Amino acid sequence: MRPPWLRTARRFGSRTASRSAAVVVTTAVVLALPAPVDAAGLPPQRPVSAVDPLIGSANGGNTYPGATLPYGMIAWSPTSTTGDQTSTGAANGYQYDTTRIRGLSLTHVNGAGCNPGAAGDVPIMPFVGDVTSSPSADTKDAVYAADFTHAEEKAVPGRYTLGLKTGATADLAVSERAGVADFGFPSNRPANLLFRVSNSLNGSQDAHVDIDAAHRKVTGWVLTGAFCGRRANGGTNNRKSYYKLYFSASFDRAFSDFGTWKDGTLSAGSASASGGEGYATGADRAGRGSGGYVGFDTSSDNDVHMRIGISYVSLGGAEANLRGEIPSHASVAEVADEGARAWDRELSTVRVGGGTSAQRTTFYTALYHALMQPDLISDADGRYYGMDGAVHRLARGQRAQYSNFSGWDQYRAQIQLLALLKPRIAGDFAQSLYNFAQQNNGVWDRWVHISGATHVMTGDPSAATLATFYAMGVRNFDYEGAFDSLVRQATVPNADGLSDAGCPGQCVGQRPNLAQYLTSHYAAQDVCHCWGGAAETLEDAVADSALARWAKLLGRDQEAAVLAERGAYWRNVFNPAATADAGYIQARRLDGSWVGPFNPGSDLGFAQGTSATYTWMVPQDVQGLAAAMGGREKAAARLDAFFHAADGSWSVRGGDPLRYDPTNEPGIHAPWLYNALGQPWKTQATVRQILDTVYGTGPSGLPGNDDLGTMSAWYVLSALGLYPQSPGSASMLLGAPLFPSAVVDRPGGTDLTVAAPGADAAHPYIDAVRVNGRPAQRSWTDADLTTKGGRIAFRLAEQPNTWWATDPSGLPR
Repeated sequence: MRPPWLRTARRFGSRTASRSAAVVVTTAVVLALPAPVDAAGLPPQRPVSAVDPLIGSANGGNTYPGATLPYGMIAWSPTSTTGDQTSTGAANGYQYDTTRIRGLSLTHVNGAGCNPGAAGDVPIMPFVGDVTSSPSADTKDAVYAADFTHAEEKAVPGRYTLGLKTGATADLAVSERAGVADFGFPSNRPANLLFRVSNSLNGSQDAHVDIDAAHRKVTGWVLTGAFCGRRANGGTNNRKSYYKLYFSASFDRAFSDFGTWKDGTLSAGSASASGGEGYATGADRAGRGSGGYVGFDTSSDNDVHMRIGISYVSLGGAEANLRGEIPSHASVAEVADEGARAWDRELSTVRVGGGTSAQRTTFYTALYHALMQPDLISDADGRYYGMDGAVHRLARGQRAQYSNFSGWDQYRAQIQLLALLKPRIAGDFAQSLYNFAQQNNGVWDRWVHISGATHVMTGDPSAATLATFYAMGVRNFDYEGAFDSLVRQATVPNADGLSDAGCPGQCVGQRPNLAQYLTSHYAAQDVCHCWGGAAETLEDAVADSALARWAKLLGRDQEAAVLAERGAYWRNVFNPAATADAGYIQARRLDGSWVGPFNPGSDLGFAQGTSATYTWMVPQDVQGLAAAMGGREKAAARLDAFFHAADGSWSVRGGDPLRYDPTNEPGIHAPWLYNALGQPWKTQATVRQILDTVYGTGPSGLPGNDDLGTMSAWYVLSALGLYPQSPGSASMLLGAPLFPSAVVDRPGGTDLTVAAPGADAAHPYIDAVRVNGRPAQRSWTDADLTTKGGRIAFRLAEQPNTWWATDPSGLPR
């Protein structure tokens, strides 16, 4: 089939007439914007009712369905098993198609790509039967695991309920740092809870459990870490510990029996045990580890009520967090109700009206996933465990220490959404990352998990992230100190930049081989000490461009000029003669020669992507990229081929190394590049195709790894008709909204309202736009709309308007 813009496009008799029509149609919308309504014309339900936490739990989305709150420390969710105690079949412990579990774990990371990723700490398993052997010896999960069906599973924000085929049930609800559970057991069978303290997803260095029968308590900790510790490319570099999770659980009834185990030895009546599993895989780890169990007499009352608190600081911190957050007699229903209200407050930050039920479910679930992170790691008293191994208190003015920063992913969409909706959280997160850098000899790590520097991925995403926060109006962090620190790392070579430890994939240098980069003006593939020289050059150019914008806003013009020049270093890895008919981004050696033989579908010189994808990763200079390709028309024609197969059909679902891949980050901005190329109607058509066919409801509703809310944030922003123009900027590119109306709360300021009364499946194109009541002939907004709020109204059409926003003088740069 032909792309939709090749069909007959509606043209106007004059551009003046088009503008006049826009004035008539949209003025009423701007002056009397109605409250959002659903498709039936009724006020919308609570946003929380539209969320399905199971979306993304299949198809490699790597989300988890368990109970958690916005930015919460605790995330109580199943650990599944495929018959191997050292593997779950999924990166974050849960895979929809795997219907057997070995416990309900207290911590998770949303949508990370490594398998297993991280966390999954302290699985707690309701076990029906007598404990007669060590659960660690059950290496195939044949005995101390249980099957379930999805008919017996229910997941809603803040609450998770599961029924097992053994007859046991679990009903979980959480606060930020604590949780409550009702475990049900058959009244005529032995009832036990197993605390698998050492069985984190990646294993553990050490673990400990104590059983206090007199006070009906189980306490303990696990020393672990090892994010991405099993990667073939450098994974051994991360087989290390960098945090200790403490827990304290108390019960409403006495224990009928108890015991512990270590490795293959079960000790009935023992009240203490220790031992880790290590970080190896398969037989080298199987059968190792420690834990404890407590039994209950359920003959007259088969419900066991448990309260649990966690902390990354101390056992006392875990108990204080529990006392402070969950009243001693609170029920699961009461805690769940408060959790639902917390989620409603967060999700109501964006109130959409209209659309179909499926679209609202997809939208609010995406918003839910996007606002899961960053995650609390500080206790209620403000203490947290730092990257230097010491306990710290919050910086002055900081309200929480956050972590779990998937920088290479998040800086492209999730960071912008966070800054737009939750600037206070964004500022505390920025301060958190700066705190970590100060504790890490000034080095900003690109993938921070809890208090660990994991070095995963490539580039310098912290620079892009904090520059974006500042540009979007976030000020509640030490922005002068953070800027100075990031610029120092970008200008002063560090010894770790010459290390190959962890390479590729987990190279330790924040700016690998910086001295060579500053001399050559590109990262040389043969000496870069990085994942891929071409990718590293593009990433650093984006980061430097973002820092230049930040410097300009700070009035530091000299630094701005130097960094802006470095933002153009992408040109040094663009080979105009890469193929016989087209130029591409290509890796170079130190001597200046191109690395070959070249194939645009190859990942040589790149990180998790091909040259065909990375060639478009120049969001800071799209006009320069287009010129290098021979002009905007030629660049647009190449972009057409990036989204369509040879027969003209769409190719936006991934799987073709020469075309768009919605499952990974380097190219997710590419559908929006048409705006800068003077053909914005193609952005509108392409984005709508992706929204309609790549995302959806059900477990497979995400295209791939959610990457700590990044793919979900892409959907939220695109559905609103807005997308970040470039890191370090508050400008937004415009597309066609999916919903007739939306209101975006701007804390302490004017809301951002989006009106598109004609939005439906038959109207995917922009016909005209008004911003704050005035006609707009640009396909982008300046910073004021996102930092100060305002109104943007769209008139949508069935066919593309090929005149709107095409004047070369008004194109995004």
